[in-house]
Amino acid sequence: MLNKVVVRYLDGTIDRGYTTDFNPNKEVFHLMVKNRDGEKPVIVRTNTLKAVFFVKDLNGNGHSALKKSFDDLKGIKVYGKKVKVEFFDGEILYGITNGYSVQRQGFFFSPIDKASNNERIFAVLNALKEITFL
Repeated sequence: MLNKVVVRYLDGTIDRGYTTDFNPNKEVFHLMVKNRDGEKPVIVRTNTLKAVFFVKDLNGNGHSALKKSFDDLKGIKVYGKKVKVEFFDGEILYGITNGYSVQRQGFFFSPIDKASNNERIFAVLNALKEITFL
């Protein structure tokens, strides 16, 4: 399956492209990124990442997330564990997860703001300052 992803590295750099072989249990995957000469494959090592953002549009949608916390969801039924994710770079994201284990290199969660460009996010555990289940 072809996935549109934005890859954010621990050093702050970003790549945007397509992947067909991302697996949360593997240490590497391939990303096809566009440049002025066409497309080139990039080998991505998961341990160098902050997160992988599976997106609707590679250019973003111009939407600034309005729902920043679970207080914004009062009265709305959610399925899964509510999670607050704080990265070492200071970014804080709120979402819903169905699978978290400290024995894995990361975990998926879905953003609480359905208007967000992010469909789901794979957060790499070594990039997290704190994870809070709410």
